[in-house]
Amino acid sequence: MVKSTPKEHQHSWWKVMCLTGVDYFSTLGYQPGIAALAAGVLSPLATLVLVALTLLGALPVYRRVAKESHNGGGSIAMFANFLPNWWGKIFILVLLGFAATDFTITMTLSAADGAAHIVENPSVPSFLHGQNMIITLILLALLAAVFLKGFSEAIGIAVGLVGAYLALNLVVAGVGIYQVAKAPHLVTDWKDALVTAHGSPIAMVGVALLVFPKLALGLSGFETGVAVMPQIKGSPADSPEFPRARIIGTRKLLTSAAIIMSAFLVVTSVITTILIPQAEFQDGGKANGRALAYLAHHYLGDVFGSVYDVSTIAILWFAGASAMAGLLNLVPRYLPRFGMAPEWARQIRPLVLVFALVSFGITWYFDADVDAQGAAYATGVLVLITSAAMAVAISAWRKGQKSRVLGFGIVSVIFVYTTIDNIIEKPAGLHLAILFVLAIVVVSFASRLHRAFELRAIEVTFDEKAGKMVDDLAARGEIRIVTHDIDQREPEEYAEKELDQRRESHIPDEDPILFLEVIVRDPSEFSTNLLVTEVDVDEYHILSVEASAVPNSIAAILLAIRDRTGVIPHVYFEWTEGNPLTNLVRYLFFGEGEVAPVTREILRRAVPRRSQRPHVHVDS
Repeated sequence: MVKSTPKEHQHSWWKVMCLTGVDYFSTLGYQPGIAALAAGVLSPLATLVLVALTLLGALPVYRRVAKESHNGGGSIAMFANFLPNWWGKIFILVLLGFAATDFTITMTLSAADGAAHIVENPSVPSFLHGQNMIITLILLALLAAVFLKGFSEAIGIAVGLVGAYLALNLVVAGVGIYQVAKAPHLVTDWKDALVTAHGSPIAMVGVALLVFPKLALGLSGFETGVAVMPQIKGSPADSPEFPRARIIGTRKLLTSAAIIMSAFLVVTSVITTILIPQAEFQDGGKANGRALAYLAHHYLGDVFGSVYDVSTIAILWFAGASAMAGLLNLVPRYLPRFGMAPEWARQIRPLVLVFALVSFGITWYFDADVDAQGAAYATGVLVLITSAAMAVAISAWRKGQKSRVLGFGIVSVIFVYTTIDNIIEKPAGLHLAILFVLAIVVVSFASRLHRAFELRAIEVTFDEKAGKMVDDLAARGEIRIVTHDIDQREPEEYAEKELDQRRESHIPDEDPILFLEVIVRDPSEFSTNLLVTEVDVDEYHILSVEASAVPNSIAAILLAIRDRTGVIPHVYFEWTEGNPLTNLVRYLFFGEGEVAPVTREILRRAVPRRSQRPHVHVDS
């Protein structure tokens, strides 16, 4: 069962924006350089394309995701509603694999980039040069230590880092605009270079559209923006079904972050393109991966530049915080509920340690190389945004909103194109994402197999008629329950089943019996609430329940009857025909199969003392 976020972890929307912003805003450290390398003198125009897709595409998509998945499940939760049964669960596991790719690489890449800024700074001691791996691991360990302390501490640090970083970038942007304004010849040179390289405005727009996918990292942060919704303080008047204040707060978070980032991206792409020689953006150049830091040192001096470097390193270190927050929200929401992770996976601190170990392994695998991780990062980001666009398009279609179907459909097509283009150019990102997906699927199904013999009932309740029937039988001294597979509810069927069981199991004629029928609706679910109702067919009394698995539900109901009445019930089965291995597979995936021995095994594990277990009888 998904547990609500404790109130002490809830904060104003703008503070939570800073938690997601450490990832989103930190891309200012390298996004202008990426745009310059990808588009050259066309960088400002290509950035405008990115900003247009951000404000007109990704932002409307995630504002709707926030409304329809207000518990923080994001687009994954929307698909969980669209796709029931096993195909839906498998699809969700695949999306979780891409989410794990995005969020984990966010942590490792950002920490590695922070380490690179440290070792490349001429002011640091020489013994740190070349120690990227050790420094990256230390940064990741410090990040994990913050989350072991708590979410409130993480948000407090994020607010300070984002505030300082944006203030410093505002200074750099202002100085850059001033330098451009007082040197009009640089603007003229830039315009001449545009015309020489691309000719007509139409050609410029065409090239900008073609290179746009290379700038897609500037879209990171939206999925974590909705993933951390449970951290946003709502209103006492909010209902769990529709927490209006929290939804409004999340929309403010998304909109404010998108507008702030878009403004910075446009301004910084212009000033870096005009003020920095193109050669400096290349590998080994002084502006490679640190275009704004280059301007800070060049125009504001080494003291301010060093302060800017420290701020950049700090926010890059903590950029993984939003990713860690996203993982801590998504994993407990799905895997334990599906039976695909142990129950301790609902707890924050054990998960922090697991994610820290995974990030250590990824860092070792990539040797703390920033460039080597870029493809996987972009793949994870783009797949999640594409899935969100498709989810809201499907939602609009299901609700008959034709104009929104068209709009979200166009956005989906754009993101599908962007994702495919990125994968074709950098297939290594897809390869790593597939490894994450396979790892999650294998571990999930192994856990599901390991947990298959748990009771799996969140709560068992009896309606008034069922409870009275059970109580009346308990008053007679014995409770005898005959399990029955529903074929058709005809009196003759129950008469025949009663006759067979009384004869084979030697049930006295004077002892009344209750039939128990379990109706499997969605066997892919793991833990469910069980509502037991009473149905009468002529003189036969039937306990009926809808569940995800027959044996587990029978065992849980028997124990609930024992606890309710103080009488240990008897339950009667027939042997299931067919191959035992086939029946076991049927049980694992369809909730049915070899019911009698599995029910007994579940009871044996749940109740160690034999004298306290319900009595299980199987006919010959």
